[in-house]
Amino acid sequence: MKIKNFDFADILKKKQDATNDISAELKFSKHATNRMASRNINLSTSQSKRLEAGVQKASEKGINESLVIVDSMAFIVNIKNKTVVTALNQEESKSNIFTNIDGAIIM
Repeated sequence: MKIKNFDFADILKKKQDATNDISAELKFSKHATNRMASRNINLSTSQSKRLEAGVQKASEKGINESLVIVDSMAFIVNIKNKTVVTALNQEESKSNIFTNIDGAIIM
């Protein structure tokens, strides 16, 4: 039986890479999922990728809570947790007032 030797740095790097892969995935809170269903908001693959790109840009700028606009849809996203908190369509966002955010990204 052959045992491969790993040093601590190798094991740590593998664990960090696995964690980064998992945390890179954008999640939707239960509230956001319910809002999307009730407001008939459906993201195409292209729109989903643009939303993820917007979250990445917000993260790079140090934003904590961001409004990300994709086409006629608006999403409030907790950037640190990469979680969409709520979603609005064009009709709900007519008031153009968004609170508790510290940045906005228009995609």
